Amino acid sequence: MSDSPYSPPRTLVGVLDYLRDIGFEDLYRPAVEKPASPDQEPVVTPEADGGARLETLERVAERAASCTACRLHEKRKSVVFGIGNPDADLMFIGEGPGAEEDRQGIPFVGRAGELLTKIIAAIGMDRSEVYIANIVKCRPPGNRDPKPDEVAACRGYLESQIEAVRPKVIVALGRVAAQTLLGESSPLGRMRGHWFRVQGVETRVTYHPAALLRNVGFKRPTWEDMQIVRDRLQELDRGETIG
Repeated sequence: MSDSPYSPPRTLVGVLDYLRDIGFEDLYRPAVEKPASPDQEPVVTPEADGGARLETLERVAERAASCTACRLHEKRKSVVFGIGNPDADLMFIGEGPGAEEDRQGIPFVGRAGELLTKIIAAIGMDRSEVYIANIVKCRPPGNRDPKPDEVAACRGYLESQIEAVRPKVIVALGRVAAQTLLGESSPLGRMRGHWFRVQGVETRVTYHPAALLRNVGFKRPTWEDMQIVRDRLQELDRGETIG
């Protein structure tokens, strides 16, 4: 979560600076071709096109916009549902909105969001190609961790988002997102370095961009995680399965 204004990089310079900071120089372009809750949406089949996926997401977003299922609705300015390509191969899931996200109604638009945009660019993708969501759709006061009942109230919306987008890979950003998605109580360090499945989707855990802003030592392991994600997307595009 972050409170600073979002300013996406306009050139490749910001991306290169980020990679130099963590000891890497090269960029790679993955060869990827695009091919339960209240009132759970019908299952979106793998063959559904982007229009059908977008229509499903819009219906779920409309329900979320008027949700009062937990205390977080009391002080929100916006419901921060999600943003991106409804036919994305890669989906990022964070913890919850910060103050700037709450003002704009868009996930990851603060300093952490700017860094996430650079991380996405560093694996040869554009932010518009991926889908970005959070565990909870309303800002927890003071950016605290969401409480279990708040997570439970929002869980159906997130499950519907995953079902609609049907990405090839999910990246869980940070401890709260990872523990919630995986049903784990392990520290993030123990969950890193492994593949999991969430609703049938291959899932990788890495640090939240906000953690990288607090501790630059997390930049290199995050870059290593994202290289693995990039390579896995290439393998899936070639039809390879995990052995």
